[in-house]
Amino acid sequence: MIKIVDYGMGNLRSVQKAFEKIGAEVEICPDASGIASADKLVLPGVGAFRDAIAELKSQAMIEPIREHISSGKPFLGICLGLQLLFDKSYEDGEYEGLGILPGEVVRFPNKPGYKIPHMGWNKLEPAQTDNPLLNEIPADAHFYFVHSYYVAPSNEPDIATRTDYIVPFCSMVHRDNLFATQFHPEKSQLVGLKLLENFSKL
Repeated sequence: MIKIVDYGMGNLRSVQKAFEKIGAEVEICPDASGIASADKLVLPGVGAFRDAIAELKSQAMIEPIREHISSGKPFLGICLGLQLLFDKSYEDGEYEGLGILPGEVVRFPNKPGYKIPHMGWNKLEPAQTDNPLLNEIPADAHFYFVHSYYVAPSNEPDIATRTDYIVPFCSMVHRDNLFATQFHPEKSQLVGLKLLENFSKL
């Protein structure tokens, strides 16, 4: 069973519908007690880092999420669900994250001719050769992004893909059973569904 963490800040229904479209068994997990029974866990997220980490703390979800990842069971973070994995974010202040991956969340620099947030379709440049979520996905595939901040991992091998917008940034991480994307696979049409299908088959 794939469980999607509901902490009040994710576009849960669109993620759920995308998994249902590929025939995966999926349900929304509205409290910490349900996380332990997940075979695979998805942490989506839309909104501010500060509010998201506060909600995870108030709902006592942080330790169950850490335990799921440390158990070796597959985990997928999406957008803000990627950023929350890191040590800290500088979005509207400085806030501690989950500290599961070393690194920071930083804002795109201003550059003439570029708009912030980075919004729309962009392609991935693979940085790893062993990422099962990218199986059978064309090298020139484009995914859908909406974000003003991006992750800057301290551990280079954690970077699964990079994407170029203003600066080359980390658009996906992969370490063992942990996967997380800055882009929205649930909004990325057929290639996004293929990525979710690959996750569901892990």
